[in-house]
Amino acid sequence: MYVVMNELHVPDEAKETMQERFAKSVDNMKNVAGCVDFMFLEENEANGNQVVFTKWESKQHYEDWLHSEAFQKAHQNRDGSEKKSSASSSELKAYHVIHHF
Repeated sequence: MYVVMNELHVPDEAKETMQERFAKSVDNMKNVAGCVDFMFLEENEANGNQVVFTKWESKQHYEDWLHSEAFQKAHQNRDGSEKKSSASSSELKAYHVIHHF
């Protein structure tokens, strides 16, 4: 199993917009090969970060999704241009799962 966390540093005034954007991803991610779980998290404190947390059957499944048409579509506007992120910055972390129950 492979876990990827993308910690988004989002200004408070843009958090609702980011939540709405990722709400649209929930159903789409259910159909991505190898995606085991998808969560959008928010810290329970003022000025907290938002986190996109995904679990994958393998690192290869994650990489396949990164290079897929579905990934490109998720990151584009309707006119095909790249979506501008509401995050001021982000930090991506990935882990191989060693123990799990």
